This record gives sequence, C-alpha cells and structure tokens, in this order.
Amino acid sequence: MKAAAKREFLGDFEQLVMLALLRLDANAYGMRVRQEITARTKREVAIGAVYTTLERLEAKSMVSSTTIEAGDGTRAKRVFRPTSRGRRALDASREALASMSDGLNLTGAAWKTN
Repeated sequence: MKAAAKREFLGDFEQLVMLALLRLDANAYGMRVRQEITARTKREVAIGAVYTTLERLEAKSMVSSTTIEAGDGTRAKRVFRPTSRGRRALDASREALASMSDGLNLTGAAWKTN
C-alpha cells in the first residue's frame, strides 16, 4: 500500500495573507497586504503580524520576495508572491475547511449555541 503524500496546511491568518498576495499580484508588499486584509475582512491587522507571517511563509518556501527599487525617490518595496508550494498548501487548507463544513447547517437556529 502506497503512503499518502504529506500535505501542508496553512493557518487562518496565513491563508488571508496568501489570498491577499494573489489579489494584489505585482503590488503585494507588506502595507498593501495589510490594507487588503483589513478592507476585505473588517479585521484590524498589525503590520508586524503581516511581516512576521510573510517571513515565516518565505522560510517555508511558500512565498518568494523581490525588492523593487522605486524610480521616484521613494523607498524600495519588497514584493511577495506565492510559490507553487504555497499555492498547493493554500488549496489543501481550503479543501480541508470545505470538507469539514460540508453538510453542516451553519446558518440559522442550528448554528446558535447556548
């Protein structure tokens, strides 16, 4: 019997960061990632949390970064993009969540707790 390949999964904030990178594409630098997450989730996000997560994902080879020099005298920007490994981990994480929630009534009275 062949052993299943080990799948990598992302935490919830890592997923938000990865989704922001995909949305922002060439504009995916730290502050823009923070703004995108805040705008879409209505969740206040510390810039330090974004950079810590980006660095952790880069250490795990799930994102890569490039420094882009600004030609207009502003600061250089470090732009991030998901790697194929990161995309696979994001897909696996989203599939796991969908599988766990499949068939559950997560709205209405059945979802309310005491």
